[in-house]
Amino acid sequence: MADAPRGGAPGDGQPERPNQAGAGSSRPPGRPRDAALDQAILAAAARQLHERGYAGMSLEAVAAAAGTTTPSLRRRFRGKAELASAVIETLRIEPLPEPTGEPRADARTVLENLRANMLRPDGMATLGSILAEENRHPLLLERLRQRLIGPRRERLRQALLAGAERGQLPARLDLDVTVSLLVGSCYARYLAAGTIPADWADRALTAIWPPGTSQRPDPGEGQPDLAPPRTAESRQITQNATHLR
Repeated sequence: MADAPRGGAPGDGQPERPNQAGAGSSRPPGRPRDAALDQAILAAAARQLHERGYAGMSLEAVAAAAGTTTPSLRRRFRGKAELASAVIETLRIEPLPEPTGEPRADARTVLENLRANMLRPDGMATLGSILAEENRHPLLLERLRQRLIGPRRERLRQALLAGAERGQLPARLDLDVTVSLLVGSCYARYLAAGTIPADWADRALTAIWPPGTSQRPDPGEGQPDLAPPRTAESRQITQNATHLR
């Protein structure tokens, strides 16, 4: 369907064009765009994106649900992809807390924040709709990466790096792999069980970074070191096992 003309209309942020009959009359500029209508359109689009997916969302249905017309909606958003992108930009994403300076605690906080955002109403349903359109509309997934995934991966990477610099993690830890393992564990747990336990962040982090770890020597050159640092408890278990032999 061809886009409707994008000329101004009252309430759409464009000056009115005088008609032939009123060409000689003086008229005030067009009113600012109706912010309440903007919000109604975005809310209606978000509901349709959650309930019907991107393929099932239509500009006509969104306009009707928002109490406006399709031409009015098109003056704000040139097409469905642009409207869906605007919905992603307005998602209520829980902001990341400021770093505390304690690397492990900061890493746990990032994972807890990711869990909270994944479990927000319709959060995973929206992600599924966006993933389904990756080949046809890759910009939608890129917007979601920029808003939700990218900042959390970077903050988690910074926390892991700080832990490695303090000797709490292997100095040559593969940060990209480790970040993906931790973030991916949240998605894997949700897909397996439909939810993510409240203590999942600490459980996942403990698998590679037990609490109370202290500085450890760097492994030999060329030797991979993916094992978590040994705690006093793990050392005691090893000693007990040795005595039983």
